[in-house]
Amino acid sequence: MADAIAEYLQRDLECVDLLECVHGMNGRDTAVFRALTDADGGLTVDAVADRVGCERSTAYRSISRLAEAGFVASEQVNYDHGGYYHVYRPRSSREVADDMRRLLNDWYAQVGRLVGEFDDRYGGPRGETGSVPADSS
Repeated sequence: MADAIAEYLQRDLECVDLLECVHGMNGRDTAVFRALTDADGGLTVDAVADRVGCERSTAYRSISRLAEAGFVASEQVNYDHGGYYHVYRPRSSREVADDMRRLLNDWYAQVGRLVGEFDDRYGGPRGETGSVPADSS
């Protein structure tokens, strides 16, 4: 695990940090997400790259990761004489927050089962403290 849960709990987390600790996004991804949420409407990849100050391919990779995680939706816009481009918009904060809650609830249930298995495996019979007997010599 790159960062232990205890380390995250000791940090002062900001709202966007959830993108990193819950979904494994990097700093560029969070900057792209902020650019999309700060925009009045949808943005093209070129517009995102300009706002974030990176290459188009880098912006596209971040948008792809955000879309895969469900934070961003794309819309195809067709030109009148053929061709098209995509415009990207963030999903509503309510939808994203609900998805994060579901993910964390599932994770919490799974970790709870693992803690129970740990207790069953290493806890011994109930009532024992797990202490090692003192040397009787």
